[in-house]
Amino acid sequence: QVQLVESGGGLVQAGGSLRLSCAASGRTLSIYKMGWFRQGPGKEREFVASFAFSGSRTNYADSVKGRFSISGDNAIDTIYLQMNNLKPEDTAVYYCASSPVSTTWNSWGQGTQVTVSS
Repeated sequence: QVQLVESGGGLVQAGGSLRLSCAASGRTLSIYKMGWFRQGPGKEREFVASFAFSGSRTNYADSVKGRFSISGDNAIDTIYLQMNNLKPEDTAVYYCASSPVSTTWNSWGQGTQVTVSS
């Protein structure tokens, strides 16, 4: 079992930046990849970015490419999401997730709110 705790959310003006963190605990040796998802008001949850610790491979949703950057530090079982040039449409609850394999997400954090004002 893996526990995930997100932090770093907040209120920011359009064009600003935030950095989210997600710390994993528990059976962290089982983690193959971690990632970020978000759910905006009245919207479905959507994929944002992922990070695989083996090789530090990353993937991004098209909507955030060039603006967001995901990174990870295996030594402290933590991933980050650097969000730059934020837009009002980025407003959402951001969730951290982890997976023991490449195609599943079986552990989730509680979420952290990101609000971007115009």
